[in-house]
Amino acid sequence: MTAITTRRLARLRTLALTGIATTGAATVALTLMPASAQAAEAPQANAAHKVAALPSASHTDSKGTHGTTGTAGNVDGWIKQSLAIMKAKGIPGSYEGLKRNIMRESGGNPNAQNNWDVNAKQGTPSKGLLQVIDPTFNAYHVAGTAHSVTDPVANITAAANYAAHRYGSIDNVNSAY
Repeated sequence: MTAITTRRLARLRTLALTGIATTGAATVALTLMPASAQAAEAPQANAAHKVAALPSASHTDSKGTHGTTGTAGNVDGWIKQSLAIMKAKGIPGSYEGLKRNIMRESGGNPNAQNNWDVNAKQGTPSKGLLQVIDPTFNAYHVAGTAHSVTDPVANITAAANYAAHRYGSIDNVNSAY
């Protein structure tokens, strides 16, 4: 391959991933918000949809170890930690269901933040791996996880808890409802 072809392919991959993350943020804004907020969400034709990343930070996971956020490299570990907590708390969900939703919603970036939807306009943007708004996180936070919406394990576990109450399981969440 030539250097130009290699650069073009790299740029296309970057654009594709950006598009996936943006689409995922729009989907989760409807997926993981209270029903009253869903009713207020109107389609946004030609709106500039953005998913921003919060500054990278170091999060403490449920075992007291630190993981660097801002990369998808720890997604598998965060899912496994969350599944252990979910099992202990009786929250249904599978590895596949969590991973599918995480990759659609944030591309595996625990610092992803939706700054354009109705929630963001009202001051409560969707945040984290599964794009949860603060009120939903607070209502469905699971004891034994950090009380931070951008902590990867806490975000996954709270979102799965919400999905279990709303849809029966995170496995049933495949798009906006």
